[in-house]
Amino acid sequence: MWKVEEKMLSLRNEAQAANLSRFFKTGKGEYGEGDNFLGIKVPQTRQVVKESWNDCSLEELEHLVMCEWHEIRLCGLLILVEKFKNVKEEERARYIKFYLGHTEYINNWDLVDLSCYELLGRWLMDKDRALLYDLAVNGKTLWEKRIAMVTCMQFVRHGDYDDCLEIANILTDDKRDLIQKAIGWLLREVGKRDMNLLRKFIEEHYDKMGRTTLRYAIEKMDETERKRWLNYR
Repeated sequence: MWKVEEKMLSLRNEAQAANLSRFFKTGKGEYGEGDNFLGIKVPQTRQVVKESWNDCSLEELEHLVMCEWHEIRLCGLLILVEKFKNVKEEERARYIKFYLGHTEYINNWDLVDLSCYELLGRWLMDKDRALLYDLAVNGKTLWEKRIAMVTCMQFVRHGDYDDCLEIANILTDDKRDLIQKAIGWLLREVGKRDMNLLRKFIEEHYDKMGRTTLRYAIEKMDETERKRWLNYR
C-alpha cells in the first residue's frame, strides 16, 4: 500500500462518512451516485498533503487520483497542485497533461473547485485558453464543463474577465444545477470587482439565464436591485 493512502485510511470516520455521502449526493440518480467516502474532513486531508506532497511520485499520484475513495482522490489532486506550484515553469506542462488526462476521476464539485483554477488557471494566465472553450463546448461530463467555468476564477482574480464571461455565455443553456451554480458564482466574482460589467452581462443574457444562475450572480447587490433583477421584464 502507498504511504499516502495508508495515512488517509488511518483517518477513516464511519459516522462522518455517512454525512459526507448524503452531502455529496451519492444516492441513485444523484450527481455523486456510487462515490465512496472515508469520512475525512478537508483540513485533515490538507495536513496529509502538507506532510506528503514532496515525496509523492507521479506513479503514486496516479494511484491516488484514480482511487475509489473520494477523499483520497482529493488528496491526490491537492498534492498535484502543490507539485505544480513548486516546480519551474518548464516542468509544469507534465502536471497539466496529467490533470487533463484524468478528468474522469475529478468527478464531484469539490474535486473540481479545489484543483482546477490553481492548476489550469495558473497555467493559462499567459497562454492561449482554447482548451477551456473545448471543455465548455465538447466536455463529456458536467465536471469537465464545470472545470472550464471555475478555472476562470484565476483570471477574474487578476482582473481579466473576458474568458469568464464568454464561457458563462456558452454554458448558460446548460440547465444542470451544478453548472448553473458555477456560472452564477463566477459572475458574482466578476461583480465584486466590476458591478457595471455584471449588470451589462445580465442585461444582455437575461432571457436565457437560469434562475439559479441569476440568484447566485446578484447575491452581493443590495436588496432593492436584487428584487428588480428577479422581477425584470
